[in-house]
Amino acid sequence: MSDSETARPATAPEAPGSAPALPREALEIASGYAFTGPALDLGALLWDGECLPDAQIRIPLAVLNRHGLVAGATGTGKTKTLQLVAEQLSAQGVPVFMADIKGDLSGVSAPGQPNDKVRGRAAEVRQEWAPGGFPAQFYALGGLGHGIPVRATITSFGPVLLSKVLGLNQTQEQSLGLIFHYADTKGLELIDLKDLRAVVAFLTSDEGKAELKNIGGLSTATAGVILRSLTAFEGQGMSDFFGEPEFDTGELLRMAEDGRGTVSVLELPAVQDKPQLFSTFLMWLLADLFHDLPEVGDADKPKLVFFFDEAHLLFNDASKAFLDSITQTVRLIRSKGVGVFFVTQTPKDVPSDVLGQLGNRVQHALRAFTPDDQKALKATVKTFPHSPYDLEELLTGLGTGEAVVTVLSEKGAPTPVAATRLRAPASLMGPVAAADLDRAVQSSPLHERYAQAVDRESAYEKLTAAERAAKGPEEAAAPARTERERAPRDKAGKAEEKHSVVQQVVGSSMFKSLARSVGSQVGREITRSLFGTARRRR
Repeated sequence: MSDSETARPATAPEAPGSAPALPREALEIASGYAFTGPALDLGALLWDGECLPDAQIRIPLAVLNRHGLVAGATGTGKTKTLQLVAEQLSAQGVPVFMADIKGDLSGVSAPGQPNDKVRGRAAEVRQEWAPGGFPAQFYALGGLGHGIPVRATITSFGPVLLSKVLGLNQTQEQSLGLIFHYADTKGLELIDLKDLRAVVAFLTSDEGKAELKNIGGLSTATAGVILRSLTAFEGQGMSDFFGEPEFDTGELLRMAEDGRGTVSVLELPAVQDKPQLFSTFLMWLLADLFHDLPEVGDADKPKLVFFFDEAHLLFNDASKAFLDSITQTVRLIRSKGVGVFFVTQTPKDVPSDVLGQLGNRVQHALRAFTPDDQKALKATVKTFPHSPYDLEELLTGLGTGEAVVTVLSEKGAPTPVAATRLRAPASLMGPVAAADLDRAVQSSPLHERYAQAVDRESAYEKLTAAERAAKGPEEAAAPARTERERAPRDKAGKAEEKHSVVQQVVGSSMFKSLARSVGSQVGREITRSLFGTARRRR
């Protein structure tokens, strides 16, 4: 009996042909991926410079709610890995959410194009490749870009996430939390930015100073800083992202009629220059799901897999409260059936408390051109289990579409580290035409629900009504005009006029009476979760 036959574990995969001739180390690695239940096929094992198609590398479907990391330098194939995994999840009835930063993930909805490169990769990894598109919905933040508009109300977005977007420091973040608490208890619905600005303006007015003392710990100077930040933020064109109709994150759990999971693609090329905004909005989507979904425990497959692209943007300059909330959300959302994959360049971009919860790892190539790169490489190697590979050498030598993989087995134990040549996606590896994308958006059943922004009565409108009532019966009877109905004017003059009117209104006794009358009824309905996000039950 040969050495390889003696060393072969009992659980090694039964493969035809050359499988018994695999090197002993390769057989030991392959045996760690011989799962019996449903799994996603990633590719074939790389060993000693060769691709071994008899040793298939897979991820059990049931452990994808244990979260994961897809990392690697720019141009190493991370996006195509996301596409490959998303396709297989959809095919097995699991909805997927992906943020499309570069604008090339829309191709998941269209069949791929066969060519020599695709055929060659399929032959190398023993993949039965056939072109195919998958059911997809396309979204865009605030409607900027090709997609169904995704908006959030200020109330539900909450003070912690909004502080991250505004770039507030820890003290200012805590003060904004007090302002939200005040609005909640007074029944002042914060739908858009002008609503929050109105409340802050009141608290900085002469008559509002007493209210500052009542909520405690909020200085006039800090409230003024927040007010100026809001005005500048709105001046940068950020108003479109906040308002109604607010996006129901339950839409991300949609299934196609044929039983496949819908791939939800958030198109972000139009807001690439606003990284803090879109990364924080992604966190809002995740926090909102956590807030609304029921506990399901460990199921046969996840209810949703959420790919969090450009994850380093989320953690950059984040407050301790923000990082603590991320850590707790990631830890607890698993029991809601949601798996989260962070996508970034190196594992060091993710805080250790979060990284420790990511059981599934797909690490593409890293570059080591500078001393900092060398440090990042050594740190990455230390995050992997012991393996027979020289990981420092391997990680700098991987080609495009190759990665080092370790996942959780069906029993929850880490699998052996496996260098892997990844399969080719079945869908189009590139964007669909803009006209096709627009047609898909227009024909979506969600388009009519979310396309048109609505400016209903909320804090700002209530204050305006109070001002008219204070002026007399004729003014009170006049219909309120929304900002969209007002004639355009110079931005600086318009902002100054709004500020002046708001200060007058919120300082009136009519406003105080109005706030007291609705406060107890509405305020009780607002509850806030880990991120301070809020949602009235749908």
